[in-house]
Amino acid sequence: MKNNIPHIPVLLNETIDLFKNNMNDKGYFIDCTLGFGGHSEAILKKFPDIKLIGIDQDKEALEFAKQRLSKYAKRVEFINKRASEALEEISGLKISGILADIGVSSYQLDNKERGFTFDAESLDMRMNKNQKFSAEDVVNFYDKNQLEEIFKKYAEERRYKKIADIIIRNRPIKSNKELTDILSKAGMKDNKNLARIFQAIRIEVNNELKELENLLNNAEKIAKNGTIIGIITFHSLEDRIVKNRFRDWAKKCICPKEAIRCECGGNNEKGAILTKKPITASKEEIKTNPRSRSAKLRGFKFTKVENG
Repeated sequence: MKNNIPHIPVLLNETIDLFKNNMNDKGYFIDCTLGFGGHSEAILKKFPDIKLIGIDQDKEALEFAKQRLSKYAKRVEFINKRASEALEEISGLKISGILADIGVSSYQLDNKERGFTFDAESLDMRMNKNQKFSAEDVVNFYDKNQLEEIFKKYAEERRYKKIADIIIRNRPIKSNKELTDILSKAGMKDNKNLARIFQAIRIEVNNELKELENLLNNAEKIAKNGTIIGIITFHSLEDRIVKNRFRDWAKKCICPKEAIRCECGGNNEKGAILTKKPITASKEEIKTNPRSRSAKLRGFKFTKVENG
């Protein structure tokens, strides 16, 4: 890997602002998606009393982050696992903040060797290189119904049946480059459309939406009263999961909809939503980092949790 920073953290100032009123109590900050350490470096620099736990399933990114954060080594612990799995192992700590940036880094997307690019010579798309299941399994071995399902659900693509059929008729497919050529010849020449198809395959390979659900489940389990959680998402499926979960956490009444009157006591909220609308990138940030255009940051503060 080159020594220069391979990824620009999105919504950096906005993320700092979300957590700033809760970071001077010598607690722990958990970066669930450490990546190349951009957000974490800013947190450690801004809040000298905070200790940090950095989690990432990508070993290459984790090694880079270790070098980047080396001057804060006494305040940082690194964990090379899926975030949801790592959170299950954390207990008994005063958690000031939890951050998850759900996007794939620019380095991962642009590096041909990682198998995410349109012209990659492999079918890979694994976040964790130790994982056996890859894009090759999805593209070459999923049946028509399975392919239709992921393109309809994860790409929100209206031509999901046609695309599934094209892929099956052209098997075996050996690389992203070959898949791109096949889809282009079938009329999908627009990069935005191609990106959605690749996104759908990537989500399936890495079980990304289920991982987000599990991350939220386990974050709730370790949150203390006062813990702030911030989630940055990059497409509507992820954002919808976060928005709905925050709404559920903020509900005072949890009675079934068919109930004539409230019987639960109306006092079941776990805290409050800090962002009525998602925070998005400024025009200035979008100019310097076009990929920030689709980023959305939502925040929630726990104030009434059982383990608080």
